[in-house]
Amino acid sequence: MTGWTGGQNSIGDIAPALARYTDKVLFDEVWERAELARRDRSMITIAALVSLGAVDQLTFHIDYARSNGLTEQEIIEEITHLAFYVGWPRAMSAIGVARAVFATPSGET
Repeated sequence: MTGWTGGQNSIGDIAPALARYTDKVLFDEVWERAELARRDRSMITIAALVSLGAVDQLTFHIDYARSNGLTEQEIIEEITHLAFYVGWPRAMSAIGVARAVFATPSGET
C-alpha cells in the first residue's frame, strides 16, 4: 500500500509536518519494507503500544492489525501474554480497547 493519507486526514490541519512524516515515512516507507510482513509489524506495534500504555493509538492499530491478517483471538492472546511482562493494568486497558474495536467491522474504527 502506498499513498497513505491517514495522518493528513487526522492531524494535517494542525500538524502538517507530523502528518507528512506519518504518511510518507512511517506508512509509505517503514510499513512497506519487505524485511517484515505487515502482519508482523502490527503485532510488534501492538506490543509496543500496550507496553507504553498508549491506548489512544491502540484503536487504530488493533483494527489495522485485523486488516493485516491478525485474528481477534491472536490479538487477545498477544495482550494476555503481555500482561505478565508489562503489567496487568496496561493489559486490562488494552483489552477494553480491543473489545470496542472488535464490536465494529474491520476498517470502520
